[in-house]
Amino acid sequence: MAGCNNENNSGNNNAASNQKTADPKEKKNILFFGNSLTAGYGLEESSEAFPARIQEKIDSAGLNYRVINAGLSGETTAGGKNRIDWLLDKQKVDVFVLELGANDGLRGLPVTETKRNLQVIFDKVKAKYPEAKLVLLGMEIPPNMGGKYVNDFRAIFRQVADANDAAFVPFLLEGVAGNASLNIKDGIHPTGQGYAIVANNVWRVLKDVL
Repeated sequence: MAGCNNENNSGNNNAASNQKTADPKEKKNILFFGNSLTAGYGLEESSEAFPARIQEKIDSAGLNYRVINAGLSGETTAGGKNRIDWLLDKQKVDVFVLELGANDGLRGLPVTETKRNLQVIFDKVKAKYPEAKLVLLGMEIPPNMGGKYVNDFRAIFRQVADANDAAFVPFLLEGVAGNASLNIKDGIHPTGQGYAIVANNVWRVLKDVL
């Protein structure tokens, strides 16, 4: 009888052990889905892009996450809406960080359209991975786009974040935008030093999510 109990316990222990090894050792995925700001346009080293810097912070903190950089230069929210399905099928997503909208704003696209596309992207993520944690990176555009448009554009990001219970970074380029020394010659994309600040902006919110 004792032998049977030991055998059963051993089986249970093995099952529990197998479950444990499948869990903690397998890294969770953080998908950074965005445009050239995520891709790290203009940088000599991809390690200077802010998602790579976030990976460094994750590793330093001993957290079990893998960063996937799915930035695509020139991407609009409409393009992202069409591209997201392929990425969601490619790997499991545990944390989804959405950084899109800047190109919409620079092109003067209707803010209602941008807002709708951001929502569709989040809807697709939630449908595929209901347990995924959501993060939205807010964006602002230059004042020369017109006061009402600038204000309406800024507002949609918080509205979408609130509607989806997503963690929210109010302005991705806080402390970097408008500073010539922290941007490459186009005045839009950060330098490596600029991206270090961008990474800190994101990390302040993301670390609590993780």
